[in-house]
Amino acid sequence: MKFDAIPSGVYPELIYPPYKSTLKRGPTQPLLRIRADQPVQDNLVPSPCILLPNDMDLTAHGNGAPLGEKIVVTGRVVDEDGKPVRNSLLEVWQCNSAGRYWHKKDQHDAPLDPNFYGIGKMMTDDDGRYRFVTIKPGPYPWGNHDKAWRPAHIHFSLFGNVYAQRLVTQMYFPSDPLFDYDPIFQSIPDLAARQRLVSRYSLEHTDSDKMLGYEFDIVLRGRDATPMGL
Repeated sequence: MKFDAIPSGVYPELIYPPYKSTLKRGPTQPLLRIRADQPVQDNLVPSPCILLPNDMDLTAHGNGAPLGEKIVVTGRVVDEDGKPVRNSLLEVWQCNSAGRYWHKKDQHDAPLDPNFYGIGKMMTDDDGRYRFVTIKPGPYPWGNHDKAWRPAHIHFSLFGNVYAQRLVTQMYFPSDPLFDYDPIFQSIPDLAARQRLVSRYSLEHTDSDKMLGYEFDIVLRGRDATPMGL
């Protein structure tokens, strides 16, 4: 398997000064490129048995309905030629509708929701499509400066069909007023690439009066690649 080179400006720099923590964790020495065949030849074939009941419905993990706006997110995972990435593991995680993660390190003042843990996983189908139900996450403060708030987002981890397609990224929601102030979103230099991280509202996938639908298509490597999330 071969991939076109990812154009400059699609991936963020590993050190981006407006995103302050990258100054401490980003590599300061030149990166070494390993020219090995394994990452583009070895197939990743996870077993469907790793999926648990309700993994694709993040609203069904508690003893009742979680608080917030219920949504459905769907899309296709494809390669640079538009061919579906089939039977591939996709994981998601997010904060709740109040902007708080179910994690001991998140101790800000927003309430936890006992019926929402914010984690899920699924497999793409033969057309590369995925679908899950969740609650629209809220924005939250994150300490980059005294007025730093993250736009609403969902984290995605994709394994592709070979190691070279591995991607960790973030999905955002349309017309968020925080985009212009968020150094994580702005760390992607190319405007068109940045917009590939923004989902689109879908009337087709909206489920009657139950939940709004959003589409988020993902390209793994090559032309029109979906940017990684820092």
